[in-house]
Formats: sequence, C-alpha cells, structure tokens
Amino acid sequence: MRVLIVDDHPLLRGGLAQLISSQPDMLLCGEADSVGGTILAVNDDPPPDLIILDLMLGNSDGLELIKQIRALRPGILILVISMHDELIYAERALRAGAAGYIMKRESSEEVLCAARGVLAGQIYLSGRMKVLLSEKGLATEPCKLLVPEASPPLSNRELHVYRLLGAGLSTKQIALELRLSGKTVETYRENLKIKLRLGNAVELLRAAKQWVDRIG
Repeated sequence: MRVLIVDDHPLLRGGLAQLISSQPDMLLCGEADSVGGTILAVNDDPPPDLIILDLMLGNSDGLELIKQIRALRPGILILVISMHDELIYAERALRAGAAGYIMKRESSEEVLCAARGVLAGQIYLSGRMKVLLSEKGLATEPCKLLVPEASPPLSNRELHVYRLLGAGLSTKQIALELRLSGKTVETYRENLKIKLRLGNAVELLRAAKQWVDRIG
C-alpha cells in the first residue's frame, strides 16, 4: 500500500517515513510539509492509498485540507496523527472525511496498527475514545461524539476554550494555556454565550462543566 506522510516537523516526519519504509506491506510514496505539497502528492498517478496527516500544518486548517483531499480523490484514506486532544478534534476530523485519529504520543506499533486498520476499511480511534463511545451508546456511530449543539457550530478554538472553562480554568489561565490575550479569551467567551444561547457567565460555566463531566 502506498503511504504519504504529511507533517511540518522534519524529525517527526522523518521518523514516520522510516517506520513506514521498514514495513513489508507498505511503500512510502512521498512526504509533504505543506498544503500545497500535499495537494501535488494527492494528484500523483497513482495516488497514495493512505495519507498519515498532521492536523496542524503551520497556520493552515487541517480539517479543510482533509475536505480538499476527499473532494479531489475520494478513494484516498486519511489517518490523522496529532498532538491535540482527541476529545476535541477526533469527531471533527472524522466528519471532515478522515478514517482515523491517533495521538502523536502513541507507540510506533500503535501507529502501524492504526494505519493497517484504516487500510482494511476500519475506523480507528483510541481505546479511550472507544470506551467513551461505548458508554454513550455511540459505538456504531463514531462520528457522533458529544459535541455541544450550537448555532452556528463552534469553531475548534471556541470548543477548546469551552473545554478549559469546564475544567475550571479562569480567563487568565486559559490565556496562558492557549497563548492568547485575556481580551481574546473574553471574546471567545462572549461568542460561546451567543452560539449556545446562554444568558450570562454563570450559565456558561455551568454548561461547560456539565459537558466536560459528561464526556469524561
């Protein structure tokens, strides 16, 4: 199976490339570190069978890149590999068209297991996420995680702020965690209240805590 590695960190990309190259059932067909490079590789003939894709490529939106790949080559399978919390991003990656989501902290053996599972037509999620889905009765519908209903939908950053609020962090602590200004965090809080139809800060904090408690 032809595998393309997409990651803007040279050491991580090189490690993944070496891992894939050492497998008898996989062929490393290319590497890319940007959206443009990924699209060029996707348009190769023959195209890759699988893309192992870092969700964050510089300032680019990895979710939009997944959608672009699916539009150009619907047959290509995508396994997202990321350092970002799967409870926040896995559902969105699957909805965008990915077939799996694995954290970068996982072992090489688990990455290979995920890649082979996706190539075999399976949806790959961590054991932690599978347990969560099973407990919530969503084991057969992995794209329907418990994301807060909002209109319009919450952005990735808004969802991240919401999760941190629910975990008990203050505006100042969230600003430090996300490397944002306090004013920017306050703007996200206002947006959350509007989108979630909440009347004040107390209701926002209560709703955020209830959501965090629900998803574990």
